Amino acid sequence: MSSSDRSRAVDLTRTYEVRTYGCQMNVHDSERLSGLLEDAGYVRAPDGSDGDADVVVFNTCAVRENADNRLYGNLGRLAPMKTKRPGMQIAVGGCLAQKDRDTIVKKAPWVDVVFGTHNIGKLPVLLERARVQEEAQVEIAESLEAFPSTLPTRRESAYAAWVSISVGCNNTCTFCIVPALRGKEKDRRTGDILAEIEALVGEGVSEITLLGQNVNAYGSDIGDREAFSKLLRACGKIAGLERVRFTSPHPRDFTDDVIAAMAETPNVMPQLHMPMQSGSDTVLKAMRRSYRQERYLGIIDKVRAAIPHAAITTDIIVGFPGETEEDFEQTLHAVREARFAQAFTFQYSKRPGTPAATMEGQIPKKVVQARYERLVALQEEISWDENKKQVGRTLELMVAEGEGRKDGATHRFSGRAADNRLVHFTKPDTEVRPGDVVTVEITYAAPHHLLAEGAVLDVRRTRAGDAWDKRNATEAAKPVGVMLGLPKIGAPEPLPVATGSGCGCD
Repeated sequence: MSSSDRSRAVDLTRTYEVRTYGCQMNVHDSERLSGLLEDAGYVRAPDGSDGDADVVVFNTCAVRENADNRLYGNLGRLAPMKTKRPGMQIAVGGCLAQKDRDTIVKKAPWVDVVFGTHNIGKLPVLLERARVQEEAQVEIAESLEAFPSTLPTRRESAYAAWVSISVGCNNTCTFCIVPALRGKEKDRRTGDILAEIEALVGEGVSEITLLGQNVNAYGSDIGDREAFSKLLRACGKIAGLERVRFTSPHPRDFTDDVIAAMAETPNVMPQLHMPMQSGSDTVLKAMRRSYRQERYLGIIDKVRAAIPHAAITTDIIVGFPGETEEDFEQTLHAVREARFAQAFTFQYSKRPGTPAATMEGQIPKKVVQARYERLVALQEEISWDENKKQVGRTLELMVAEGEGRKDGATHRFSGRAADNRLVHFTKPDTEVRPGDVVTVEITYAAPHHLLAEGAVLDVRRTRAGDAWDKRNATEAAKPVGVMLGLPKIGAPEPLPVATGSGCGCD
């Protein structure tokens, strides 16, 4: 092919952009949407294209406050761009699409495709149908058509990957709309999960995160209460798999066999994110959470007894309807007892369609804000104290990509410790790549990160780093398309202010 022929081929390439909102499940779904589009011949638009693509896909969340306003605001900004760009298409999927359905096209008639959480595999077909028929296509399935892990996937990381083990949720928390939008829990066959993990490891992946709306309830769909602990132990037998994580478990299903599997399986990391939501038994009952403070703290004690260096994080909602000052004090007490490494804290806000939205005793915003600030101040103090205990320790870090916003200016790299703490370390003389492993000594602690300011003690080049090299070489060879910067593997640093239900995958 001549250079002029190649140039014409590039001009004919249809580009796409996926914008993701919400939880880890949505992030992983967006990887599948990208894989589907690339399988259909689309090419990822350059970073920063800001809607300047042939196809723009919104993967939405119905959990966060003002999710609909945010969506329609973004759709409104794309309307004039679409008018000027013949053939441009806009698609809306995810939880808000599952919930609002025809409303989206009524409010934004320039949208071409609306699809739900159960039929993401239909996106390329719906786009083509909308193009041929020249009218919007709205297709919402009421139940899962095929387990999404059977779909092509364009992973955002060469060295770490999400692996879905279940979809949906059987809980009925009064603040959460996710079960209504994702459906009842459906588990994958263990053999299929392990086969996917082995294939990922074969591609160079060294860290996987098992993903589910209620991940440790895995097995309820197949009648085996110990299925999740068995899965963790099976992951321990996969050669080349260095790190296993999971998110998010529910305290109701957190049994002793899971704790034993975590402690006894070397590649299961000493990290646990387990949403507490409230420390008040009264509020937990109103939330329809099936545990109480004593049960929750008892699990924490057992985990720490079995895994002394485990870092435990949580989600907490402040200002749930009916929450009294005494209830809130119980939450503060639980936080002091649990000593979380981090807490993702949310101010309660109404979610239409949830029982909590119509409950009596809605708390005034001013009161919620004041309680929120007290909780954040307490957790910041605890997080800092817990991080200070890491000073002087020698830790192995998996080098991360894009997690240190100031790395360029400070001449540092960033990585994640086994317990998922974020560590910024001095740039070594030896080349290191995302996915490689370095050994460092911690010299300084801040509430949300650690520093290793001395020389790197050891660098271990890995197959994961080789995979990162290979991906970069492949991306560089493409005429169009670079990484878009969706949320990375690993827990993000908590925001200083957050509002929402805090339900996500819990």
